[in-house]
Amino acid sequence: MLRCLGPCVPARLIDMKPIMIILAALTLLPALTLTAATAVAEPAEPRSSLDWKPCPAGDDDKSGLECASLDVPVDWSKPEGRKITLQLGRLPSTDPEPEGSLLVAYGGPGGPGLAITRQTPESWDELRQRMDLITWDTRGYGQQFGGTSTGLDCNWSRNPIPNLPRDAAEFGRLARVNLGIAFACRSRDAEFFDHLSSADQARDMEAIRIALGETKLNFYGASYAGLYGQAYARLFPDRVRTLVLDGTFPHAVKDWDAELIAHAKRNETTIGRFFDWCGQDQTCALHGGNVERTWQRLVRKADRTPLVGTRGEETYHYNGTDLRGLALGLARQKDWTELADAIRDAGRGDASGFIPAKPQSPYPDIPTGITECTDIPRATTYGELTAAAKRVGRVAPNTGSVGTMVANTLQCVGWPTPLTNPPAPLPDGLPPLLGAGAWDEFDAIEPVLDQVPGSGSIFHDDSGHTLYQFNECARTLINRYVTDLEVPDRDTIC
Repeated sequence: MLRCLGPCVPARLIDMKPIMIILAALTLLPALTLTAATAVAEPAEPRSSLDWKPCPAGDDDKSGLECASLDVPVDWSKPEGRKITLQLGRLPSTDPEPEGSLLVAYGGPGGPGLAITRQTPESWDELRQRMDLITWDTRGYGQQFGGTSTGLDCNWSRNPIPNLPRDAAEFGRLARVNLGIAFACRSRDAEFFDHLSSADQARDMEAIRIALGETKLNFYGASYAGLYGQAYARLFPDRVRTLVLDGTFPHAVKDWDAELIAHAKRNETTIGRFFDWCGQDQTCALHGGNVERTWQRLVRKADRTPLVGTRGEETYHYNGTDLRGLALGLARQKDWTELADAIRDAGRGDASGFIPAKPQSPYPDIPTGITECTDIPRATTYGELTAAAKRVGRVAPNTGSVGTMVANTLQCVGWPTPLTNPPAPLPDGLPPLLGAGAWDEFDAIEPVLDQVPGSGSIFHDDSGHTLYQFNECARTLINRYVTDLEVPDRDTIC
């Protein structure tokens, strides 16, 4: 995670009283039923209420980023209650009379938008010829992530993904372990802990739009921040001008069980590319044999007795679930030669080839689910969990539940905060959206785009995560969509 080069000093807000009146109206309805049509008063003459000043930074910071601060409620259902401060960053347009702004979130699920923008300001140069670039340090993810907004004092470390419990007793133990992890953080600030969902972030985005004086929102959401965009589209559909979902996964869907199956199928397709390559390329260490069958035998062997890998003085033990998760990661990155060598050597008893390049994360892991556990449905009983695992296993015999929300939400079993932002379809009336992604992300967002007539999508037929920062073709098309409302055709190849 990138770190801030220096803290941004909160800037003075200019006459926030009118803005807070609007924000109060925005939050009078219950949290999960709030809509823009009933909760947002249209400003008579939209104008910015933000006091932009140069951000304090190191001498090597040449980005020109400007800072401002905005106070918002911790709990949006209590607009007059306790406030937190969001630190905003702006790369001003090179046009003295910009046409508007693009609000950007980089995912994480949360993190330091200012620091990341400082690291890659040049990627926004074309867009800035016509628009301001706006970002923010998302709520909760404070100094420990290099952020400058109000943070939550928690251990945000990544944790190994648990194995599927083998019986109800193990399910109960997992719930108690997760509760203990959550309690250590929630006991410090329960109110803040309970309001870090993507819907809370979306309401912050609406507050930013109002403070910017914009009548409509242009938003680019990368990775997990795509869930912010989907939540915003549900809550404030008549405030959306453009919405880019880059390298993300669907949350605005009606049938979550169907999405679990679809996700498992995508994983199976990803590792299937490796099998196909190995069958065709003589440089593959497994070429000439039945690679898929060899892989399945190895997984069963590791499930019986974990395989040992070593690096230096460190020793690691990998069961079948571990191997599936690590192999899926290598396949996604097109590290096919490395994966073939690892499978060959593991079959001979040495699983060292599966140890990731960064050994501080030697097992498949995931961030502590403070946001995810409020967004993503999780099993509440052992029977519910095993039924879901069996359904995805039937369509994904080589990857099983790894990489799906069946496995990734195991950390949410027993979580003390309820599901406050559950999946739900988009309302009617949204303008065309734009999805983008590489080969194992591209079709993930299609169920969301299918709900909005006229939506477009950009496909990169290779590995990678998100496109805007790394693919000039995609960046150009996204910029045209945001500035001129030119929507690429579905399945446009970059």
